[in-house]
Amino acid sequence: MAPTLAKTGSTGSLLNSCTTRACCTTLVWGEYGIRLKDTDRRISAAHLKIADETIKKRLRGMKYRLYHRVAANIGVYTSGNDQRMGKGKGSFDYWAARVPVSRILFELKGEVHEQVVRDAFRLAGNKLPGQYEFVKKGDPPVMGITKLGNGVTEEELRRPRKKLPEPNIMSTAARIPATTPV
Repeated sequence: MAPTLAKTGSTGSLLNSCTTRACCTTLVWGEYGIRLKDTDRRISAAHLKIADETIKKRLRGMKYRLYHRVAANIGVYTSGNDQRMGKGKGSFDYWAARVPVSRILFELKGEVHEQVVRDAFRLAGNKLPGQYEFVKKGDPPVMGITKLGNGVTEEELRRPRKKLPEPNIMSTAARIPATTPV
């Protein structure tokens, strides 16, 4: 099989296949997780750090392992409000992460009761922008805001909503005027 070129976005960056599939909406390493519920967000590194500290503070003294599924890898640059247009990009302000809808942010595995983990993730979700939901191992994956399972499949969600009529050559030929005189 010949190698193929990867698809790139408008800026030349590789397109993330996880934003179009249901793979990043399920738990991989942990037993419990927190998932973004409402819309795509840009979450700053400070927000992620505060949420991480909140979870660690609530679970202090227990045996667990916390996995971070999102990294703040986008630099945000700003220029002042009193500046006129032009004259450069501005100075670096903070790091942020773009988080698509239904993405898992944190996973947790360990000897911790489910209600305690649920409470820790609730407190962390209150510190973060947006709405979040608690996820357990074995919950169905999500595409957009639709949960897969119960008869709903990924192929069914990807199909066109409206069936396109197939072109009829005879009706098309009758509509187009002939180029040669008859």
